[in-house]
Amino acid sequence: MTRRLLLSHLSLMLFVLLALEVPFGVFYARSELSRFSHAAQQGAMTLAEVCEDKMEHGLTADLPELARAYGRRTGSRVLVADRRGVVLTDTAARTPAGEDLSAEPGVLAALRGRPAVGTRSDPSAGGDVLFVTVPGGSAAAVACVVRTTYPLGPITAKVHATWLVLAAAGLGVLAAVSVIGFALARSVTRPLQALERATAQLAEGRITDPPAADQGPPELRRLVASFTRTATRLQHLLQAQQAFASEASHQLKTPLTALRLRLENFEPHLDPCAHHSLDQALGELERLGRMVQGLLALARLENSAIRPEAVDLPAVVADRAATWAAFADEQDVDLIVCGAAAVRVWAVPGALEQIIDNLLSNALRVSPPGSAITLATVAPKEDSRTPPMAELHVTDQGPGMSEAERQRAFDRFWRAADADHDGTGLGLPMVRHLTRAGGGEVTLEAAPGGGLDAVVHLQRAGSRAHRGHPGTSADVVPAGRSTPAR
Repeated sequence: MTRRLLLSHLSLMLFVLLALEVPFGVFYARSELSRFSHAAQQGAMTLAEVCEDKMEHGLTADLPELARAYGRRTGSRVLVADRRGVVLTDTAARTPAGEDLSAEPGVLAALRGRPAVGTRSDPSAGGDVLFVTVPGGSAAAVACVVRTTYPLGPITAKVHATWLVLAAAGLGVLAAVSVIGFALARSVTRPLQALERATAQLAEGRITDPPAADQGPPELRRLVASFTRTATRLQHLLQAQQAFASEASHQLKTPLTALRLRLENFEPHLDPCAHHSLDQALGELERLGRMVQGLLALARLENSAIRPEAVDLPAVVADRAATWAAFADEQDVDLIVCGAAAVRVWAVPGALEQIIDNLLSNALRVSPPGSAITLATVAPKEDSRTPPMAELHVTDQGPGMSEAERQRAFDRFWRAADADHDGTGLGLPMVRHLTRAGGGEVTLEAAPGGGLDAVVHLQRAGSRAHRGHPGTSADVVPAGRSTPAR
């Protein structure tokens, strides 16, 4: 940002300098040439008057010396011709005396009483020259013609020197503007950079380097002060929520356990017809306990910051399948493990086990006896446009879900209208949190032939998307402990 601000200042100043200096330099060059041309014309007219006076008094022999004296004084070449255009003298000795120049445009115009002024290229003079041809006398009686020629090298050198001065002045102004612009840009960008660092730290859970509120323009100072107040309040709220999540688990377990014991103690004293209501109350109490545990687990997931690590996906799948095999046998459901043999993915510690446990718990609840649950791992496809993603499919042969139900399945406390189990509606939200904590995503799809296919997309370990992966929100519920969902 500092570079962009500085470039914008310099671009604007360069445009202003060009808009001022270029017209001034052009005007100066033209005015110098005009002034020099006017002075040369005035001098030639004065010399022509003197030459006319000499010729009227019969002193034509004095013209060569007079021309040489004028040429030495002005640094010009002088040529004098009579009223017929015949050369009388030439200080440069390039045109011999007696040569007729009446056909030349400048001399012809002067013989008719009109002065001629212009520039032309003269290799013998080393470049362009200015020539002035004036008549000596009136248009009715021109006694002589005087032509003076001046090299334009000194004028060109003077103009070039002026251009160099303008360029040096422009560079000096640009250098001064660069220093001032850099100081101003830094005064603006330094607080923004500090604010950016603080924002990144706040995203990770805690600000260790708060931005200074006494630097930069007043608007930025007010922004930094407002951000600091907001960040401080957010940290206090997060700390309070974390404290609640850590304390509520212990505080809630005790009364729930005591309530369960009291209800169980009622069983010997109740009429047999009330035992069904007692069993329902105990079931609801157990569901309430699982719901409290799920809410606390979600709170820890959202408030903790743990970096993902590389995990062997097939190994974790095989381990969890072996753990759940006994539960599956009780329900006459087969667990089938297939897919890639070696795939390492990013996941927060313990998260992958919880994801599989929750998905298997849901699948076993809806799987009819004699059916199968498939756990399939798919190796990532190499694609330069997107990060390589591995897939874990947990596919059951149950009743499945409609499209609308699959879209709402990850909402907290949501359960299908025809659900006949005691799930809490927190398992799938926890699965989504755990998957996203490792940079992945989870979706529900209809399985071929009926049932539900829960697809967990996980980033392959070593992919560019996770080099230097920032801390992400995650926490760990003990592996093997299922959380009811759907």
